[in-house]
Amino acid sequence: MRLVLASASPRRRELLAQIGIQALVRPVDIDETPHADELALTYVERMAKQKLITAKLKLSKEFANLEDVIVVTCDTSVIVDELILGKPKGYEDFMQMMRKLSGRAHKVVSTIAISGANPHGVGKLADELISVETEVEFKVLSTLEMNAYWQTGEPLDKAGGYGIQSLGALFVSRIKGSYSNVVGLPLQELHLALRVRGYATVI
Repeated sequence: MRLVLASASPRRRELLAQIGIQALVRPVDIDETPHADELALTYVERMAKQKLITAKLKLSKEFANLEDVIVVTCDTSVIVDELILGKPKGYEDFMQMMRKLSGRAHKVVSTIAISGANPHGVGKLADELISVETEVEFKVLSTLEMNAYWQTGEPLDKAGGYGIQSLGALFVSRIKGSYSNVVGLPLQELHLALRVRGYATVI
């Protein structure tokens, strides 16, 4: 059984490799604009689901039978006061994000969308959405620290403007919940879903 990761994120590939999974990588491109008045969790779930639909349509041209393939997509958002913080559009946008996150807690929510499979030859499972929430607290940030972090270039491709797996970890004073979720892929929940679907994992 093949596992396809429909994501261009190198961090998600690295997380899968961390638990011994070498996935086929087939990124998809969708419109990620939030709807007006859309709740944060609704947005994350919609993104993951739309990525899965798009990936399966794309993969149907590559694989004769998608029942032999497990497709995984994921969307991760940093949320503060129900405001979704995407990737910073520039310096001013980044600074606004850091000021919102400084000295307080925020949420990181990921939704995994995973296609059904035929585990052990017993009944096909339906596609599934799995949402995971982690609480992250930042220390109080100085303008000097914010500027220095921006100069590293790290915030540019990170939701919320920081990466907990690298220099952004210096800002984190507390975390409650899944660490891998904050990086971009909740591993414990994904591992369980893969085992249910008959995918052979190391543990």
